[in-house]
Parts: sequence; structure tokens; C-alpha cells
Amino acid sequence: MAIRKPHPAIASYSLLIFDWDGTVMDSIGRIVSSLDRAARLTGQLPVLPPERLQAMIGLSLEKGYQLLYPDADPAWYPSWIAHYRQQFVHDNPTPCQLFSGVKDTLVALKAQGFQLAVATGKSRAGLDRAMAETGTQDLFVATRCADETASKPDPQMLDEVLAQTGIAREKAIMIGDTGHDMQLAVNADMARLAVTWGVEDHASLTTFGPVAVLVSLTALIDHAPVTTAKS
Repeated sequence: MAIRKPHPAIASYSLLIFDWDGTVMDSIGRIVSSLDRAARLTGQLPVLPPERLQAMIGLSLEKGYQLLYPDADPAWYPSWIAHYRQQFVHDNPTPCQLFSGVKDTLVALKAQGFQLAVATGKSRAGLDRAMAETGTQDLFVATRCADETASKPDPQMLDEVLAQTGIAREKAIMIGDTGHDMQLAVNADMARLAVTWGVEDHASLTTFGPVAVLVSLTALIDHAPVTTAKS
């Protein structure tokens, strides 16, 4: 029978922990345009270029606000976050979907015996909604979100995933598309693997010492089938 074998970079790990936005889901355009619209609707915040807004992807909204608007009055935060959520969930027509081939890749990885988890800057409600819409909730054994633990790059969410799964740190690897994901793994003393189809490029991600930098998540499973003997 023909199977698809895992990439050598992940072969020695048993738990694969994925970032969500920019790694599993092609949501960058929707996030950035929702952030832009939220700032304009709040009326007190500077309008920032898209590349600057991308810098907060992966963080909790609170940490993202502090990063983007360090001189802003904290009293404007509730208005900003309300506008952002309204835009992202309801009003923004920008497409938001899994990257091509990702669901098949996750299914194949699970079939290979890997345990899959998520560590994300999304809220619990946001991740649950995205998983329900994409039919991926049954693929993951553990998920941690920024509103139920410390935001990246604090290692708490990875520590909690390890505690929930009972898997040793040296058998787990963090997979993401941003420096926030990589620094999260560094802080957790965990191996990391980067993908470049999200926010940051190869040169930037390489500085965090990943085991590999791949062009896409689908590269985790070889596209060419390997023929094995029938039992």
C-alpha cells in the first residue's frame, strides 16, 4: 500500500504543537484589515501600515494592542477590541480559511501516529469557532488559547499542553510562522520548526534556531507516496 511519510525534521517527535493564524489558517489578510478598521473606528489610534499590523499576529489582543499602540490610553482598549471582534467575526468580507492542503496534512500526520495540539494567540471562542467551521476539532488532543493562559512568548501555554498530554518536552515540537511562535518555544526549551507561508520570512525565522524552515505546512508530509510491502 502507498503511504505518505513524515518529513525527517519531525520524525523523532511524538507531539506536534501548531500555531493557528498564519500557520494552519490563511487569516492574515482578514486580521490585518480588521485591525486597520478597528483603529479607524476607535478614532483615537494612529493608522498603521499593514506590515506593522502583522507584527502582532500570534499575540493576545491585549499584548498586541500594547505592541501596536505603546503610547495609547489603556481606556481606549475596550472600544478597540470590541470593534476588532465585530469586524473579524461579522463585518469583514476578507476570506479566512485553512491553507490549501492543510487539513489533509493534519489527517495524514495523525494517521502516522503523531499527537497534534494547538498553541495560539486566538481567544478560546475564536479557535473553537474556526475549528467548528473547518471540521478540525477532532484532530487535536490539546489546545491552549491566549485568553486562558499567558500570551506568547511566555512558555506557560506550552507547559500546559505538555502537562495535559503527559508527553516529555524533548518529544514535542512547536510549529509556527512568526518570531512570537519561535520565541515561545525557545522560552519553553522546546524544539521548533518554522513555516514561511505566513507572516515572517526565512531569514527572520532562522535566527531562532529552528530544526527546519519549510515553505508550507504541507511539507511536513512528503507528497510522493512511499510504497510498502503488503501484509
